[in-house]
This record gives sequence, structure tokens and C-alpha cells, in this order.
Amino acid sequence: MTEPVRIRRERPAPRVERIVLARPEKRNAQDPAMLYELDAALAAAAADPEVRVIVLAADGPDFSSGHDLSSPMTMPGPPTATLEGDFDAPGEEGHFAFECEAFLGLCRRWRELPKPTIAQVQGRVIAGGLMLVWPMDLVVAGEGATFSDPVSAFGVNGVEYFVHAYEIGARRAKELLFTGEAMGATEAHRIGMVNRVVPDAELAAETLDLAVRIAARPQFGLRLAKASVNRSQDAQGMQTAIDSAFALHNLGHANNLARFGTIVDPSGAAVIRGRP
Repeated sequence: MTEPVRIRRERPAPRVERIVLARPEKRNAQDPAMLYELDAALAAAAADPEVRVIVLAADGPDFSSGHDLSSPMTMPGPPTATLEGDFDAPGEEGHFAFECEAFLGLCRRWRELPKPTIAQVQGRVIAGGLMLVWPMDLVVAGEGATFSDPVSAFGVNGVEYFVHAYEIGARRAKELLFTGEAMGATEAHRIGMVNRVVPDAELAAETLDLAVRIAARPQFGLRLAKASVNRSQDAQGMQTAIDSAFALHNLGHANNLARFGTIVDPSGAAVIRGRP
């Protein structure tokens, strides 16, 4: 990897690594380069014996506006999450391989990082932005944060890491996906998707305080606790549900490709901008 330009690494306290999305001019929209810079930083923090807790934060008013649809969805280097290849295959085949690796594969890899992770969230978290938040273990949100997944307007079911029913419950997930409307931080906290809601001005300090307190606890016990909760979700069928939804997501891409010659419905952006 070249020197990262879309993320920044900080050490705000002993044993705490803060990785910052540093593309505020794009509202931290994720192109492939950003995703793999983030992956490299997370891997380095996981391997560093001086790091016990990792915080994922973001510059600017919004945590992330999702996938950068203006950027080519091409691999910036070799895969790290899977053994996928043939990314340049025609039709949906190559794009399916890309999403298996760069979207679903990376999210699963980050979820299994063997150290506690905390998402520090402000402003808007839109679609692919959820795929940075949901793999993290804990979520601290500023009171002005909002969460949405409006991509049914593009002719797909939702984002590739489809854990909506596990994060917010089945009926709320359907409403969020059907309407494209945003959910506020207070509701996200009430239904269990967010651990804490704090004043926006206190977000960084409160998140760091939580990270420091967790970092003081025995590291191996934390690792075992994290794995136990993850395996509990897996025993409830979460991984099978993700795979099923991912297949339907790519069916949507294939349908769009056949109808419009592109993997998303071109009318989707106008639909999203015109929603109440």
C-alpha cells in the first residue's frame, strides 16, 4: 500500500488507536482506496501489542455518505479479505467478485478483529456508511447523528453487509428500507443499535473515555468476550442471513445491468433526493 491519504492514524491515549476517515470534502464517501487504507490501518492496529482498543472516527460534519458512486469500483491492490479474483470479468461476474471481497469480505474481516472496536459517529451515516459502523463492537453517537439506507431506490435490497434485522429489528428494518428515511441517534440508542448518545461537542471526549476504560481491562478476556457474542449471533443464523441477502443484492445489480446497462437504476439518485 502507498502512504494513506484518505485515513489518518492517531494515538490519543496510551493503548488506544484512533483511525480517522479523512475525506471530509467528499463527506467521507468510500472509494476502494479508502476501504483498503482503512483495512491496512485496522490490520496494523490489530497486530500492534501496544494497542488494546481501536476507535473509528471521521473528519467533517458527516461520518460517511456511503459508497463513492463517482469512483470506479476497481481493486486498488490484491485482495485481503478473500481469495477472490477475476475482478475484470464482464457483466455482473467481475463486480460480484469485487463486492465479495471489498464490501462483504472486508466487513466480515473487521467484525472479527480480535480487539474491541468503537465507532465514533457524528452527522449522517448513509448506506455504505452503515458498513463501517455495524462491524464495530460499540457505537457512540453524537445527538445529531442520523442513520439511513435508501438504496432500494437503486433497485437493490440494501447495503451489502445486510445485518439490518439484527441491528434494528425486522419491522423497523423494513420501514427504513421501504421509505429510505433516516433514523435519529436517540431512536437508534433506544432500540439497541447505538450504545451511547452524547452532545455532539462531547463526542470525541466521551468516546475516548470509554476506550481508555476498556483498554485497562485484561486483553485476553476482552477477546474471548467479543468472540462469544459474535458466535452467539452466528448461532442465530446471522451469517446465513447475510449470504442470502447478498445474493439478492447482486440479483438486483444483474437486473439493473440487463435493463439499464449499469449496476444501479439511474433514476435512484433523483428518488433519494426527492424523498421527504
